[in-house]
Amino acid sequence: MHRAIPLCALALCLAVPSGAAAQSLRGSPASINRMYSQARAQDLEFFETSSGVRRAFSAGTLVRMTGNADYTLKNVSQPYVLPATHTFVQRLAAQYRDQCGEKLVITSGTRPQSMRLANSTSKTVHPTGMAVDLRKPTRSRCLTWLRNALSSLEEQGVLEATEERNPPHFHVAVFPEQYTRYVENSGGSVRLATLTTAAPAKRVAESGSSSTVSTYKVRPGDSLWTIARRQNVSVEVLRRANSLRSSRIVAGQLLTIPRGG
Repeated sequence: MHRAIPLCALALCLAVPSGAAAQSLRGSPASINRMYSQARAQDLEFFETSSGVRRAFSAGTLVRMTGNADYTLKNVSQPYVLPATHTFVQRLAAQYRDQCGEKLVITSGTRPQSMRLANSTSKTVHPTGMAVDLRKPTRSRCLTWLRNALSSLEEQGVLEATEERNPPHFHVAVFPEQYTRYVENSGGSVRLATLTTAAPAKRVAESGSSSTVSTYKVRPGDSLWTIARRQNVSVEVLRRANSLRSSRIVAGQLLTIPRGG
């Protein structure tokens, strides 16, 4: 018998709703639009092919879900997600296992446009790496816990979740910027991928200044947000330093990375 573990374990600190609160997990056109709007607003790339997903992993934009003592993967052909989504999986799975005594099961990660399911919406965010599918628990106690946990996070504006019926699973889209702030505010951190193909940035001293700048060549799969996180600067600082009117960037583009102020 596993004792109930409060949701504040591991600094997740959720105010868990009860009863009707889980009804927010019903899918709707508005829910789909919220996910899609977040993906566009955060300038996430919609990967077209499996090879594009793997290149993004090699470039450090996506990380690989490998499973651990708390969660396992089942029939996941592309086990890659954004760092914030990976952190979400690890944190939620640790608490789920404490609560239910079983592993959380992940059934889908990034699904490129070429693998879009026939019954999915054209606005699906699976191609971005922000979404995962969670298998629906068969035990009522575990199902209730998971519904309430997802509902609480949804109410805090860090993700959008939908309980699907066929096949039975939860579709969860994690909003990268919001979830990263949420984790950091609770004392945690979102660990970015270790780059496997990244070339070191060229550092250039500014004449007459203690500050330095570096240049960064944009790789396929990069977004301004992921570059800012890796370089420890804000998106707004990057935009100003490069006179960008939007967050749109393209592979091969050279960006100036300001440092030291």
